[in-house]
Amino acid sequence: MHHQWGEMDRRQLIALGTAGLAALSLPGAAAAMMAQGFTHGVASGEPGPNSVLLWTRYAAASDTMLTAELSETSDFAKISGGGSVTAMGDRGHTAKLVVTGLEPGRWYYYRFVAPDGTKSLTGRTRTLPAGPTSAFTLALFSCSNLPFGWFNAYAHAAARQDIDLVVHAGDYLYEYPVGDYPSLKQAVPGREIQPAHEMVALADYRLRYAAYRSDPDLARLHALFPMIAQWDDHEITNDSWKGGAENHNAGEGGWPDRVAAAERAYREWMPVADTRWRDYQVGDLATIFLPETRVTGRDKPFEIDEIVAGGGDTAARLRQFAETAYRDPARQMIGAEQEKWLFDGFAASTKAGTRWQVCAQQVVMGSLFTPPESKDWFGATMADVVRRRVETAQLAAKAGLPFNFDAWDGYPAARSRLLAAAQRADADLVTLTGDTHNAWAFDLSEGGRAAGIEIAGQSVTSPGYEGYTRGISDDARVSALRAASPQLKWANTQDRGYVTVQLTRDRVTANWHSVETIRTHSPVLKGTHSMTVARGRRKYDAA
Repeated sequence: MHHQWGEMDRRQLIALGTAGLAALSLPGAAAAMMAQGFTHGVASGEPGPNSVLLWTRYAAASDTMLTAELSETSDFAKISGGGSVTAMGDRGHTAKLVVTGLEPGRWYYYRFVAPDGTKSLTGRTRTLPAGPTSAFTLALFSCSNLPFGWFNAYAHAAARQDIDLVVHAGDYLYEYPVGDYPSLKQAVPGREIQPAHEMVALADYRLRYAAYRSDPDLARLHALFPMIAQWDDHEITNDSWKGGAENHNAGEGGWPDRVAAAERAYREWMPVADTRWRDYQVGDLATIFLPETRVTGRDKPFEIDEIVAGGGDTAARLRQFAETAYRDPARQMIGAEQEKWLFDGFAASTKAGTRWQVCAQQVVMGSLFTPPESKDWFGATMADVVRRRVETAQLAAKAGLPFNFDAWDGYPAARSRLLAAAQRADADLVTLTGDTHNAWAFDLSEGGRAAGIEIAGQSVTSPGYEGYTRGISDDARVSALRAASPQLKWANTQDRGYVTVQLTRDRVTANWHSVETIRTHSPVLKGTHSMTVARGRRKYDAA
């Protein structure tokens, strides 16, 4: 995809002080490098105090040995570290290398060099701090559906100089065929994906990653900051769980085969370690936990249609379900092995004196209930199937049931175990979340006591509430949702964007940044909403 960077982009790069990244503003140079083998820029991730993972892709007729170089200066006058790695055809010509022996809390420039001397674009990365740490800033992203619009959230973040680490909470890409979410009418011109059909096989997943990673704003974000990332469902297929998915059928092969193909492509194309869950230590300021909530331990989500199937008294069926199967303590979201890792991690983090315990995961943890007002949100001409679902949702709310069983709301016993573990550890829990396409701020509680906060980010491009409740104002939706959902402290149900999370020793500040548009290519912000939590309080400060 061709993109001509404008004067704003050049000024932004200069302001960042990243002279070694100037090539990112030159399409000609980038095109030449692509022709010489480096096709998708560079990326970094998995930072530690003394190490970082570097990524690139080098397309050639055979496996190619590359040399990675790191330096504290953009001219690479002095090499601080590096190593050799092979871009293998069997891995889609991608290459990942963990470089060790680095200094904590330091920015480095990096590049790859091919056997003929061809150099990749220059990237920039950062190791995590060690010891006493006063401040650290995360940028949180999720739900970036390329045909729905421009990645202006990525573009805005890439122009900043105050981000230390990018967190991608999932739905980095989407599996659907051309014309299906978005429809051909909804799709933004020029935002093409490959393959045209739904991604199911390994080759499909690889090609879809190649299409997304060709986006210039995503490429620049990867080149400028280290990223930690975890898949949600769409990196595999919609509403995934350990035994299947809503968007998987027998004609698409075996479920384990599809998961294996999706996971392999993810490992190839993303700057991530080849483990499903992991954690990161940010000096004595924060431990960031990155669990996997989709295919390791998740039991099959409840379906409201299955609960009320068979006719009879729908309200009675829902009340019975709310008192029995819904609260089954055996139901799992992440599985027993992962629970032990996470709960032990909370305890170890607080015992070590770490100020904040950050859980960067995929689906909303706070409870959301269908408000009574929503029966009038979908228009008088709604289809019968929509009307039935709206009516059922109203009855479910009266039975004390939430409306999104695909989130932690569908696994209340598992959520209670997690929040109770945080309380036992005396953790200052901050949960970072994606998935729903809208922005939410929740106070989390367990057993009537505060357990932490949730910072749920809006999507990069995927549509949210506003796409399904046209004609209803954001104020009306949010007011009704807050009245029905006591844990909900704030929401934005209409805008796209991202979140920055500023961690200091005594306070966390969440800043939800809304972009003005995704229909045209512009990084301009519409506005920012900020909320804070004081250490030890475990709920949002009063506005």
